[in-house]
Amino acid sequence: MNRFKSQTDPGATVQVDWFGWLPEAKMRVFRAYAEDFDAYYFMLSVTLDEAIGLRDSGSLIKSLQAVLLTPTLCGRLTNRLGGVLNSLEKHVESCGLMPSVSPLNPINFQGRLGKQTARRSSLLCRVLLSQQSQFLSKTRTLREMIHNLDGDYRHAAEQLSSDGTTAESAHLWEAMDTSQFDLNTCLRESTVLLKSFLRVLPDEQLSQFLKSVPFQLVSPTLD
Repeated sequence: MNRFKSQTDPGATVQVDWFGWLPEAKMRVFRAYAEDFDAYYFMLSVTLDEAIGLRDSGSLIKSLQAVLLTPTLCGRLTNRLGGVLNSLEKHVESCGLMPSVSPLNPINFQGRLGKQTARRSSLLCRVLLSQQSQFLSKTRTLREMIHNLDGDYRHAAEQLSSDGTTAESAHLWEAMDTSQFDLNTCLRESTVLLKSFLRVLPDEQLSQFLKSVPFQLVSPTLD
């Protein structure tokens, strides 16, 4: 038996897996979670944009009212992402799967901490010997980043709501905008990891994986 993967096999490269085919059941799972991520990010993004627009038009009180809604929306998004990533990590580790993975790119992040974490993760991925170890390292890093970004966003929003929209609050608006941008990067990276994972996941393990995800958007009973 050939122990080496062809460049077109599942798990060979991230590019192959991203454009690669999935059986109907797996594609249904992938689309459900990807659309869920996008929906929660869209709600956060639209509400923050509305708050910024109200601020710029001089409607300061309405702007702060909109800001007050965003920490909850941010939390819903980060809980979704963190839950799926945690399930990916546990399943890959327990079942010995080897999904494709590529290092995080610091250029895709705006925040200083995000860039630093991505750079550190990228260096670590280059020295880890196994593809499985690289995948697990990336999922853990993304979970850490998402947790920190959620905290940074909440802190800035709560501080802004307490202090009001003054000239000195510009850095708080910037902090929320940066956190939102980097959360979007984490969302995209998580979606790619999910697709790579599903490509190498044995069909008979799909229901088991779904049962482990906190947010079961797709019925684990798959025909």
